[in-house]
Amino acid sequence: MLNKDIYKNPALYYILVPAIVALWPLLIWAVYLPKAGRSWASGVEQYKKAQTLIAEILTLDRGRLALAEAADPKDEFDYARAVAMVAAQCNIPAGNYSQDSGAVIESSGQKSQSAKVVLKDVDIARFARFLSTIQLRWANLQCTQVKLTKKKGVPDIWGADLDFKYYY
Repeated sequence: MLNKDIYKNPALYYILVPAIVALWPLLIWAVYLPKAGRSWASGVEQYKKAQTLIAEILTLDRGRLALAEAADPKDEFDYARAVAMVAAQCNIPAGNYSQDSGAVIESSGQKSQSAKVVLKDVDIARFARFLSTIQLRWANLQCTQVKLTKKKGVPDIWGADLDFKYYY
């Protein structure tokens, strides 16, 4: 009987409800506003850190920017064009690489194409740059196997056999 009487009491509606509504702005001012300020300050700090990192990347490796600008979503992926473009960027002469691509295969609804790329007489820095650049440029391209062979009698000359798989 006490529970039904509390809802009939006008003091609930005239005093308690307005008091709770009056406390709501105080709660926002005391709790939510400082939290939003801390979140804003954290976001500004992260933005400043990101700006310095972006400037450092652009200073150290301008080639990434050129790759991003060269991307054309309408272009179909082609191993011959991709390998030639990246080899030229990495200063690998045309006679020092070859590529052999297979047919496009569809399995489980996923299309893919494999290729074998052979780099001859490259130093380890050019090889590493070639591999990282080609995989940065095409996100759906995966290197499935790498075999490095050191040339005898020469300090930093290698042969590299790379197997790639591109997923359409």
